[in-house]
Amino acid sequence: MESDLFETDHEDYRRTVREFVKRQVVPRMEQWDADRLIDLETWRAAGRQGVLGLPVPEEHGGAGERDYRYRCVVMQEIARVGAAALQSGFTTNDDIALSYLLRHADREQRGRWLPGFATGETIGAIAMSEPGAGSDLRGIGTTAVRDGDDWILDGSKTFITSGILADLVIVFARTGREHGSREFSLFVVEDGTPGFSRGRKLDKVGLHAQDTAELFFTGARVPGANLLGQVGEGLPALMRSLPLERLGIALAAQFSAEAVLEWTVEYVRQRRAFGRRIGDFQAPAFRLAELSTAVEVSRAYLDRCVRAHNAGTLTATDAAKAKLWATDLQHDVIDTGVQLHGGYGYMLEYPVARAFVDARIQRIYGGTNEIMKEIIQRELIGRP
Repeated sequence: MESDLFETDHEDYRRTVREFVKRQVVPRMEQWDADRLIDLETWRAAGRQGVLGLPVPEEHGGAGERDYRYRCVVMQEIARVGAAALQSGFTTNDDIALSYLLRHADREQRGRWLPGFATGETIGAIAMSEPGAGSDLRGIGTTAVRDGDDWILDGSKTFITSGILADLVIVFARTGREHGSREFSLFVVEDGTPGFSRGRKLDKVGLHAQDTAELFFTGARVPGANLLGQVGEGLPALMRSLPLERLGIALAAQFSAEAVLEWTVEYVRQRRAFGRRIGDFQAPAFRLAELSTAVEVSRAYLDRCVRAHNAGTLTATDAAKAKLWATDLQHDVIDTGVQLHGGYGYMLEYPVARAFVDARIQRIYGGTNEIMKEIIQRELIGRP
């Protein structure tokens, strides 16, 4: 795929990531699906080889690398082998949980939590969605009430990525009853916190190896030192972090689409029907020509968004456009890939079939694509 996003240093780093994927990821993918979990050694190995926690400052054991293009290399190499479950876990860890800590943690908190993100020994999660509140987070019911120096959390969260393995969970909770944006706060709940428990590992349509769980807080006592940022700043913090989360989802979709398109083109070059290659028939050839064009145009826009993020100018609207477009395009590419693979496209031993079930969530999490349209139209037309 044509792109001028990467420079020599990024391509040098790509060799490290590709070796990690070859040695640590590809041989384990089937076992992960069977276990419905990615083994902890993979996380540790990713930390040792510099595949996780790149933005962690040097004083906390990281590389202090804020150029997001290196994260793009990681996502691209994982997508090449179809390891979408690992992609989801790493994105939650680095683009979401770690991003919140880098943005809002104080000096003491950074010293406690950041080193583990650099080594892969700390897995992070974010707990926002609830059984009765998804994209509309103002409707959450989880509360945090002050009790001396501590906070008492009560409520439940669901659809939490890395909910089983997470060592710390950033929890979005209601700390006031004022109307507006100042009634929510963020708390870091660590494994072993009294009153914090994990429910079942949810059985999903796809992403079988990525652990997703229900979390429960029953009088969970969280130290005051685990308040992330200031009281009442939870929703503004969320708004500032969502563009990166959505950019990460868009890029995962883009790189998956690129990989599936490549697999499909290779397949129709080899597979024959009625004495001709499938790719020699006009209908599939024209459809692939359309998708190749769309994927390349999409890549140009996403490259622009990556540069904007690096410059600190990526807007919520542009990130929403990226997620909306790339995840819809991913759906089109994968659906066509399955169709052109014929019966084999429906067999999970083929990566295109696994991509089919793994990709469906992309248009839901991080805010549904309908919500993305709402964000875009508000800037385009204005609020009613």
